[in-house]
Amino acid sequence: MLGYIDRDDKGWAKTNLPCPNCGSSDARSIHTDGHAFCFSCQKYTSAEVLKRNGELEDIEPQQDNVIPFNQSNKGISMDGMFAALTDRSIKEETAKKYGVQVRYRDGQISQHLYPYYKDGALVAKKIRNVEEKSFVADGSTRGVELFGQHLFSRGKFITVVEGECDCMAAYELLGSKWPVVSVVNGAGSAVKDIKNNLEYFDDFDSVVICFDKDKPGQEAAKKVAELFQPGKAKIMNLKLHKDANDYLRENHRTEFSNEWWEAKTYTPEGILAGIDMWGIISERDTRVSVPYPWQGLNDFTYGFRQQELVTITSGSGMGKSTLVKELEHHIIKTTDDSVGLLHYEETPRVTGLGLMSIEANKRLILPDVLDSLSKEEEFELFKKTLGSGRVFLHDHFGSTSEDNLINKIRFMVNAYDVKWVIVDHLSIVVSGMEGDNERQLIDRLMTKLRTLVHETGVGMFLISHLRRPSGDAGHERGAEVSLSQLRGSHAIAQLSDAVISLERDQQHEDKELRSISKVRVLKSRYTGETGIACYLKYDKVTGRMYEVDNPAEDAADDEDEF
Repeated sequence: MLGYIDRDDKGWAKTNLPCPNCGSSDARSIHTDGHAFCFSCQKYTSAEVLKRNGELEDIEPQQDNVIPFNQSNKGISMDGMFAALTDRSIKEETAKKYGVQVRYRDGQISQHLYPYYKDGALVAKKIRNVEEKSFVADGSTRGVELFGQHLFSRGKFITVVEGECDCMAAYELLGSKWPVVSVVNGAGSAVKDIKNNLEYFDDFDSVVICFDKDKPGQEAAKKVAELFQPGKAKIMNLKLHKDANDYLRENHRTEFSNEWWEAKTYTPEGILAGIDMWGIISERDTRVSVPYPWQGLNDFTYGFRQQELVTITSGSGMGKSTLVKELEHHIIKTTDDSVGLLHYEETPRVTGLGLMSIEANKRLILPDVLDSLSKEEEFELFKKTLGSGRVFLHDHFGSTSEDNLINKIRFMVNAYDVKWVIVDHLSIVVSGMEGDNERQLIDRLMTKLRTLVHETGVGMFLISHLRRPSGDAGHERGAEVSLSQLRGSHAIAQLSDAVISLERDQQHEDKELRSISKVRVLKSRYTGETGIACYLKYDKVTGRMYEVDNPAEDAADDEDEF
């Protein structure tokens, strides 16, 4: 079938074709000069490509079906007759309402005639060839009113659809009492068509957008909704069928009406209307809080949860790695979850021996301690930790790229159902990134880690270093840690759900006090509690960290007794 449809006043030999690029079922057309264009994704395909694909073989005109394009607007008339559009299940009464006529051939409806107006005058008609499912046009549709626009001047609601038959179908489905109009040339021209007639919608309180259920239709619906003032546009969610005409043909009138009334007021992505949030509010947080091994820290944080990013920080040599190994062992022993361990300053063997040491209450990293075990004892410790089948390590030493880190974590989560990830440490990852601005590099990495945590639902512990504090006392002398001292970027504090620090005076004259760390909660988004949560004592024999009372209070008690 050779015909012409007025899109930018150019002729099209084939229309309403599927698009292999975006998947639209009917937005692609082939021009009389041989090129193709999709009005949904705007994809242009040259005649040479179409020729190779065999898509130009039947472009020759069939003269008895040709309705030539009328370059002027003179002499436009509706020269068909009124009848029910039986192929579309549309009543004659509705067709008359919209001025749609038909032509017959061999006793069957062969064409639909759709009138288009401009400034009150009939300036064009689109002609649908029923059997070929193609369009031609008589007159120019450039700058015309929306289909059906001349019928409705004001009201509480107006509905906008993609095509003429959907327009008439929606009108019937809504009891023939609510205004319905259609854009001129489907989703691809929707924004332009609405812009050309935007003032028309000022006299309607709400605009309901009922575009096709496919991807081009839904994307166009959002773009059209953005043209209106906030709160005016609603977008229908078609659940049963692709478009309104399908609802009519399947006689799903009640379902369409319900979905029309349930249309949600459009808000840009990422913005929720409070009135629509009862379903979210009424749901309870199903995340399970896993308690820390130390009660004082639980009192401040209520434990740790999946989809949270917890940063652990301290000065150099304060015991961050020892603390996170306690957490790793604690997760393995108290939950059924899998853990992913990414320690970039030690080999997988050292990481593994660290876990087994906590299980054994012995520092197996020391050769004489490890050699004191029989192979049976060593294997038993292995089975309870690394051999549990729930521990996965990244076999990498030294710096790594940010993409490598993100990809490894995502793989652990998707392939091994890992629920908890430990990254030790942030600075070594940043050192492997391209660029020389540390703050910007950390900002970028923290944003990616925060997004990954939200996307996958994994719980993450991140080790971060500190900047040296001002004044004489450094962190190795027990200086108090603050969020501002996190090394490199404020994004670490801003994007973390919790920040926990260790403080210890490594040079204290009292040997006992040299082994005790303050655990300070610098941030807890979940509870809002901050301050000193507890005290942990490192046992050099067992390699473990135990919760102890405040040593300052104990010293005061001793003085009172004296």
